Amino acid sequence: MIRRPKSVGGRGKRISGPVFALLASAWLAGGLGVPTRAQSLTEYEVKAVFLYNFAKFVEWPSVPAEAGQPFTICVVGEDPFGDTLDQAILGKSINGRALMARRVRRAGDARTCQIAFISASEGKRLRAILDGLNGASVLTVGETEGFAEQGGVINFRLEEDRVRFEINVDAAQRAGLKMSAKLLGLARIVRSERPGRKG
Repeated sequence: MIRRPKSVGGRGKRISGPVFALLASAWLAGGLGVPTRAQSLTEYEVKAVFLYNFAKFVEWPSVPAEAGQPFTICVVGEDPFGDTLDQAILGKSINGRALMARRVRRAGDARTCQIAFISASEGKRLRAILDGLNGASVLTVGETEGFAEQGGVINFRLEEDRVRFEINVDAAQRAGLKMSAKLLGLARIVRSERPGRKG
């Protein structure tokens, strides 16, 4: 069984750097679904590794003012990661920009982030959050059913003890994000909802 945190405050044990490296290597080799049972990892330890890897396979529009500024992964809403996300990106960089994690409560605060992980705690506010990020080049990542169809870019899914993900290519294009073929090849592709149809 996948190990879930007992509460928002209890995220399970911390895993070591070598285990993160192992997961990252497996992911790059084509492991669409990273198993949690074998490594005794929690759901959010695996998701933290995915967030870091997403950053390496997405191209953001070039903004000269951002040169030298941290590459920021924000958690919107209640934080299910604890220090796991911070440990996953510790000492790492993207295109020469140091990675940093931030916790925010409002969508407006996430507009300057490169990645915004929208916690399951924000399910009732999801539409408002996505609307608040409209027009910003932010990679939105969620974990609630229908997140991608509603306009989020990447959504995590749990299937048979594996963390998998789906990508809304329409939402990525609207945000000005270029997804690598490698990343798209590992994902289930979905489309934004349209009047009269879904998917």
